[in-house]
Amino acid sequence: MAISIKRVYDAPSPDDGYRVLVDRLWPRGLTKERAAAAVWLRDIGPSTELRKWYGHDVARWPEFRERYRAELASGGAPLEELRAIASEHDMVTLLFGAKDEEHNQAVVLAELLTEAR
Repeated sequence: MAISIKRVYDAPSPDDGYRVLVDRLWPRGLTKERAAAAVWLRDIGPSTELRKWYGHDVARWPEFRERYRAELASGGAPLEELRAIASEHDMVTLLFGAKDEEHNQAVVLAELLTEAR
């Protein structure tokens, strides 16, 4: 199993494999066809409260990672669903809408999936 992350606004590629949207909110201005996501795991995205607190403030990134991991640990089912998807496919691309490609929930999810191997 290989995991990659990609902005959902970037063009899909055959190298993406199984594309999974991991945002709680549907990306603004994007059609389902253009997103080309095989599945949208809405409930795996950060809670509204956590997302608003973080506000993509890089200074809050370390604490966001901790809080988000705690949410995922207590939420169980969405993370288990993602792990099952990852185990069923050779390549999984986690799609996110944020502009910052280094500080977003897909990065945290990729870390968790890699650690689980």
